[in-house]
Amino acid sequence: MNAVEIEEAISLVVEQEFDSANFPYAFLEAFGNKPATIKRLRSGNTNSSDIEGGVLQRNHIHIAVCDQGKVSDTLNLLKESPATKKGKAKFLLATDGEDFQAEDLTSDEPPVVCSYKDFPDHFGYFLPLAGITTVKQIRESSFDIKATGRLNRLYIELLKDNPEWGAEERRHDMNHFMARLIFCFFAEDTDIFRGEGLFTKTVEQMSERDSSNTHEIMSEIFRAMDTANDDREKVGLPRWADAFPYVNGGLFSGNTDVPRFSKIALRFLVNIGYLDWTKINPDIFGSMIQAVTDEEERGALGLHYTSVPNILKVLNPLFLEDLRSKLEEAGDSPQKLLNLRKRLAKIRVFDPACGSGNFLVISYKEMREIEAEINDRRGEPDRKTDIPLTNFRGIELRDFPAEIARLALIIAEYQCDVLYRGQKEALDEFLPLNAMNWIICGNALRLDWLKICPPTGTDVKVSADDLFDTALDQVEIDFENEGGETYICGNPPYKGRNRQEKAEKKDTEAVFSKYSGSFASLDYVANWFVKSAQYCKVTDADAALVATNSICQGEQVALLWPVIFSEGLSIHFAQTSFKWSNLATDKAGVTVVIVAISPNQKHKRCKLFFENELRDVDEIGPYLVPNSSVVVKKENDPLSKISPMYLGNMPKDGGNLIMSQEVGRELIRKRDVPPRFIRNFYGSEELIHAKPRTCLWVEDEEVEEAASNYAISEIFKKVESFRASSKASSTRKYASLPHRFVQKTAGQGNRAIIVPRVSSENRPYLPADYFASGPIIGDKCYALYDCPLWNFSLIVSRLHLIWIGTVCSRLRTDFSYGNKLGWNTFPVPVLTEKNKEDLIKCAEDILLAREAHFPATIADLYNPEEMPEDLRRAHDRNDEVLERIYIGRRFKNDTERLEKLFGLYTKMTNTNPGSKKKVSRK
Repeated sequence: MNAVEIEEAISLVVEQEFDSANFPYAFLEAFGNKPATIKRLRSGNTNSSDIEGGVLQRNHIHIAVCDQGKVSDTLNLLKESPATKKGKAKFLLATDGEDFQAEDLTSDEPPVVCSYKDFPDHFGYFLPLAGITTVKQIRESSFDIKATGRLNRLYIELLKDNPEWGAEERRHDMNHFMARLIFCFFAEDTDIFRGEGLFTKTVEQMSERDSSNTHEIMSEIFRAMDTANDDREKVGLPRWADAFPYVNGGLFSGNTDVPRFSKIALRFLVNIGYLDWTKINPDIFGSMIQAVTDEEERGALGLHYTSVPNILKVLNPLFLEDLRSKLEEAGDSPQKLLNLRKRLAKIRVFDPACGSGNFLVISYKEMREIEAEINDRRGEPDRKTDIPLTNFRGIELRDFPAEIARLALIIAEYQCDVLYRGQKEALDEFLPLNAMNWIICGNALRLDWLKICPPTGTDVKVSADDLFDTALDQVEIDFENEGGETYICGNPPYKGRNRQEKAEKKDTEAVFSKYSGSFASLDYVANWFVKSAQYCKVTDADAALVATNSICQGEQVALLWPVIFSEGLSIHFAQTSFKWSNLATDKAGVTVVIVAISPNQKHKRCKLFFENELRDVDEIGPYLVPNSSVVVKKENDPLSKISPMYLGNMPKDGGNLIMSQEVGRELIRKRDVPPRFIRNFYGSEELIHAKPRTCLWVEDEEVEEAASNYAISEIFKKVESFRASSKASSTRKYASLPHRFVQKTAGQGNRAIIVPRVSSENRPYLPADYFASGPIIGDKCYALYDCPLWNFSLIVSRLHLIWIGTVCSRLRTDFSYGNKLGWNTFPVPVLTEKNKEDLIKCAEDILLAREAHFPATIADLYNPEEMPEDLRRAHDRNDEVLERIYIGRRFKNDTERLEKLFGLYTKMTNTNPGSKKKVSRK
């Protein structure tokens, strides 16, 4: 269940008559517990409560229904209950059907104390019961989820009776209609309509009982709000519609058609209207509701939420911190405060992938807060704002989020006016709305940003032709710009190479058309960085965008960042990888970075943010490493004097040459296959979990002998058939060689160090292993053959893990190892014989520590919470020995490790640029 569904279920519980015996089970069912779980609790089989009327669901919640007036006492009983502690309950809940109290035992959140009928307003408090990650803003604002759910139900119901409104040609009309409704609900609850509940009551009272004329009533209301006061008499508005004010601003202009309403749809609308829309939070609500009109996204309804703290990680270092510092410097100086206010009025914030506008809304609210403080210090608390909404500009591909973004800014402006100036002043100046449309609906990667947010000191006209697919009614728009700063921000769509549609790949081709090379493997978000760089070069603007951390790792670095640097841009602040999670059961979220770019030399110092640390540095490189702008490129041979590493063998066999160990044994025992043809086979999974498979391995000179065995001959036929039918010509040409793997490793030998290509980031070290007699290595692994054991010491070190975690690509958050990018580039100082002896001893100690815990697998041994202490000590000793070779002491942290590694890499590549000379690895 998602948050919207949970809120609806909880609200339904309260709407029904209170049933003391059934309440605990209804409550748990509302949070997604399955009927079988509820049945076991009811039977007492899994109910561990020791309190009368109590229900304890282990690891979750202890609930008790009590007599009237005993709620506080019962909550204390729950706290003191031995069963609460034994059952590891996270929440306590007590109610008597009149009062309601609850407490979260796992956090510092204050308890919930309210009337029973109001507890659904606090449903966000309990979302962890449904496995949903919560953030403070959601827990404090259930209204936005409630409103989103109700609007979604209305939207679906309307499309049942008006399917043509869901078609492509009418979708904009439907989206525009929903935006109009949201404005009306907000306006009637905030006195903008000068009458409490005016819209909802008018629709309800004027509609026929069968709702047959509801669409006509609403159409007349919309027509009234598009009619200026001076024109009302001649257009013949009904008296009841004339009560609505002139709104204009493009929101009610144009088509006034309304979809037909069924009785159910009308009931939904009235129910929505009677919610308290003064509680709307535009920076949350807009993000959530954008899923309502998108069928593919509706399953995540209420989850499209970007937390304000995450947004501020972008906006604060981009420009808000500087504004606040200037406010502090100004003190009470009237002139300095005036200068700062003038500066605020000219700042433009531009989000070229604005969605429902949350970055713009937060920017606006934060700037209004600073302006209000300026006005207070200058003794002008009632002064009208000098910050125009048109300075907050955005581009959004889909028209409904674009509508909501503009509406969210309008609501934010009104709320700020009420907060800082008072409701009377806010109402006096709110209507009519500004007709300017500053949120453009179109493809940001095909539009000219300079025409949407022009360089300072210009007045640029934007025609409808320039905005080819924009949803604007105006033929031409003037964007006045008196000069000032421009800041680009946002959270553009990420989309890796394999998830992009054809149109999106064409977008990338268009963005990168002026640069030489192929950029098809870049994440889609890279386009926004290049467009931002081009814009900043012309306008002297700064840009800070959220992106998947893949653009600062692996091969993408070498593709993207030289392009941005070539435009004269550099990174002036960045936030290293962190989880950008939303209100979802997927607690991991997506791992992102924040990267800000600006024209070279514009900022004297750079800021690099870690999880709990800020560091001022001279320079930030594309890997988000301080004081190094080097780009690591693939090397065919190791730069350091280390042993060569080879990719394993690639079968492309249709699953016929590789088999389970049991099948391999049966081939030997029952089918007379010579044992030497059946070899142990290791890929990543087999290595990490110590579950090797077997494979049929026949050398070229053994084909005739092997084929004389019927079982082997049958396998060859299957391989031949599979390869012959392949669409890839490179595979088809091996159909005549069914005995062998398509690609065989270039390395040979008996002893082997094996490194998986993909492994979890959660392990403290790479899960490499050592084999004294070489098995067959699959292409999911790399191998070093017959090499000195000190190479193993390097591979399983913290230093190497940090290096490959930075310069290699990742699959989601897992490491994706590469020999050419991860091993061949790994900077290693020249090792003395003593160094090698010490490292060999460390490697042996690690292997012996593993052996002591046989049959534990690598997966078992390197579980970060269960890693054996002797193995941990062996690794720690290995790290100490190696790091002393590098700098004579242990490194302080990973940042220092990377600085040293990148410094060494720079020296090595500068000494022998482009050198491919092979060196001795012994």
